Amino acid sequence: MVLERLKAEYPDAHCELDHTNAFELLCATILSAQCTDVRVNMVTPALFKAYPTAEALSTAKLEDVEEIVRTTGFFRAKAKSLVGMANRLVERHGGEVPRTIAELVPLPGVGRKTANVILGNAFDINEGIVVDTHVQRLSRRLGLTREPDPIGIERALMPLFPQADWALLSHLLIFHGRRTCFARKPACERCVVQDVCPSAGGAE
Repeated sequence: MVLERLKAEYPDAHCELDHTNAFELLCATILSAQCTDVRVNMVTPALFKAYPTAEALSTAKLEDVEEIVRTTGFFRAKAKSLVGMANRLVERHGGEVPRTIAELVPLPGVGRKTANVILGNAFDINEGIVVDTHVQRLSRRLGLTREPDPIGIERALMPLFPQADWALLSHLLIFHGRRTCFARKPACERCVVQDVCPSAGGAE
């Protein structure tokens, strides 16, 4: 019921990180840690123009990458992850982004959440569910799980929804979290799942 209502409410739900291929999405997702998608999308055109491939980024000077990504926060760590990730792609994967969790997670700057973003959005592979801050908040508010951590939440959500919808589910929850179910003051009066939400009428 929740899934169908959110599908109807947000028929255009999609990944809001601008990208044209898996490598660009991987870079953007690494930059999105503790940063808004809007800010990342302001930075990535210059990054992709300077370093359009893993090969190009792997030979970049750290300080040059740092300057480009400075406004995304934690820019030194992110620049190091980006160059390290590109090096690993070149050394172990022929410069191509791999298509499995097991191969993605060891890349610098990549965890399970980022790996799920890449698989679901670049390759249409639903191997898991992206659990970001919105998905964490909404899955608990909606009573879908009481698990406190992302891994536990992902494991709890997976059997509740068709595997074919796992990537879309994350987008729907993120759209709903950004547009209606706000962290501090959710707009319950215009929520399409208010009647089945145990938290309706107040925030956590």
